[in-house]
Amino acid sequence: MNSLFKALNDETRRKIVELLKKKDMNAGEIAEQFNISKPSISHHLDILKRADLITSEKKGQFVEYSLNTSILEDLINWILTLKK
Repeated sequence: MNSLFKALNDETRRKIVELLKKKDMNAGEIAEQFNISKPSISHHLDILKRADLITSEKKGQFVEYSLNTSILEDLINWILTLKK
């Protein structure tokens, strides 16, 4: 759970999650949405993958990234237990 909170602690990574909420994208498509270097985007994607927030799948010459909604459901359920 710590890696999940670390991943969500960064504004760029939260924006990437928002983008992937709308549709699956490759790294180039994601990078086009930001004014930072492609290696920086790759670093953010790696952190999101290690936190299990996103998944990746090789499609031809590109890697497509998707939002892992099950981890978000787990997070929401955990947060709801704190309310009791």
